[in-house]
Amino acid sequence: MLLPTIQALESLGGSGTTEEIYEKVIEILAIPDLILEITHGNSSQTEVEYRLAWSRTYLKKFGLLENSARGVWSLVSTSLDLRKLQARDIVEFVRDSDKREKIKTDKNNNNDLSSNTELPETLEELEWHQQLHQALLSLSPGTFERLVQRLLRESGFVQVQVTGKSGDGGIDGVGIARINGFLSFHVLFQCKRYQGSVTASQIRDFRGAMQGRTDKGLLITTGTFTRDAIKEATRDGAPPIDLIDGEQLVARLKELGLGVKIKMIESVEVDLDWFAKI
Repeated sequence: MLLPTIQALESLGGSGTTEEIYEKVIEILAIPDLILEITHGNSSQTEVEYRLAWSRTYLKKFGLLENSARGVWSLVSTSLDLRKLQARDIVEFVRDSDKREKIKTDKNNNNDLSSNTELPETLEELEWHQQLHQALLSLSPGTFERLVQRLLRESGFVQVQVTGKSGDGGIDGVGIARINGFLSFHVLFQCKRYQGSVTASQIRDFRGAMQGRTDKGLLITTGTFTRDAIKEATRDGAPPIDLIDGEQLVARLKELGLGVKIKMIESVEVDLDWFAKI
């Protein structure tokens, strides 16, 4: 998926979010839904998302991509000639570079020197993603609902209540979303704590339960959504339903510091050029 990732960014104008790149690569490669629903091991990522994450890492290490703190990826140069790029060359370059870095790290460690070797982005992310995802899957349904309640409150919702009543059509709770302190609207939410994919029929069932009660729905899952489910959620003429999948959920928990601790590591570098100019 290395070259399709570059193609996707070129068609997006040279930059794009992870989600935009994902959608464009799927379009370029015409990946069927059955493949898109395959998860990578026990993680919340699908196999396609996992491979695309590695593709971005390889392309960044090769010097073709860069990313901002806001999760936007961009081409270092917008005048790339794909005919001159070979995926095999990119992989070999990055792996050779990693081997040299590992030898250097091992040597430093043997000399009891600290090392600041940077792990590939995906390895760092996969480690905490998988730990957090497993923690979410280990929660009881009631505990997961309370976590979602806390998540919504931390995100600006007010009057968030967990209902979870049987026979309520799958409605797990209600809340009021506030926008800039002026506008507000009622939201019904549903929580699905599992690894599978939410289907279009489940979106329709949720919408049926919403009928006459609100104009807005929110469905949060630790799993994924099929492409048909995503289309159904935004179908013209039907009350819209916002979707939060497992990847978005763990990212939001990290952003809000819920169950995730972020440690900042100070890096000090001496500017020898500065001294030379004195």
